[in-house]
Amino acid sequence: MPVSNVFLGAQGASSQITIRRIGFADLKDALAKGFGDFYAMPTHAIFLCAIYPVVGLLLARLAFGYSILPLLYPLVTGFALIGPVAALGLYELSRRREAGLAASASHALDVMQSSSIGAIIALSLLLFGLFVLWVAFANAIYIANFGYAPPASIPTFVHDLFTTPAGWRLIVVGNGVGFLFAVTVLTIGMVSFPLLLDRDVGAAVALLTSIKAVLKNPLIMSAWGLIVAALLLVGSLPAFLGLTIVMPVLGHATWHLYRKVVDAEASPRPTLPPPPTKRRYAADFPAALFPWAR
Repeated sequence: MPVSNVFLGAQGASSQITIRRIGFADLKDALAKGFGDFYAMPTHAIFLCAIYPVVGLLLARLAFGYSILPLLYPLVTGFALIGPVAALGLYELSRRREAGLAASASHALDVMQSSSIGAIIALSLLLFGLFVLWVAFANAIYIANFGYAPPASIPTFVHDLFTTPAGWRLIVVGNGVGFLFAVTVLTIGMVSFPLLLDRDVGAAVALLTSIKAVLKNPLIMSAWGLIVAALLLVGSLPAFLGLTIVMPVLGHATWHLYRKVVDAEASPRPTLPPPPTKRRYAADFPAALFPWAR
């Protein structure tokens, strides 16, 4: 695939994209439609997002077992930075359901064969880079306040965090820096990944469109960011299991929010491989066990 196609898409910067202004009612409607998609396709959504609580539990085990407790919070919150990448399959399922097409677990993987995959990988690497950078910053902030020695115990760490000036500085500075990372990811990932899934416009065009969409709707997008943060916090309890519901609902809702903000009908659609001539029973597992969810 030519490098120009990865960054500029099939028609380069000439692709015509319109960005609309939206209101709070649109956020409510996007969430309602996201929940509707989750209700209609629960097995698919849980199948795709079960990795989140599993990863969360593994991170907790590492923190308690290998003395990386100070990085537990940055690691868990940092996974929200790569949320747009993890939600690609959910965007595809919502797109297919919106278009009246069949939506099974196997269809969520069609994006891997899309002509936009190069641009999607490029933006994914950018988000993964931001995730690594955030963890490095969080570690540096901890070292600046507490030094290189790991916490002696969990109670000691909690006590130092909430009752000492160093702990208060860690909370304030750490959350401040984390907020800047979250705003950056919200700005560059708000509509870029759904747009690349929907249209072959290239990574640069998708990135610029996402920035323009946020700048044109700063108050609404800020409210959306707060909603996402609040729901992720609620979903982290208990033991991250709530994310099996929160993540798919947010993923589906993000697709519908993209559809409200961006009009890219003049841009070319990405090409996909022709559908198989036979039904793929194995690929549809476990969705095939629940025919009412199709």
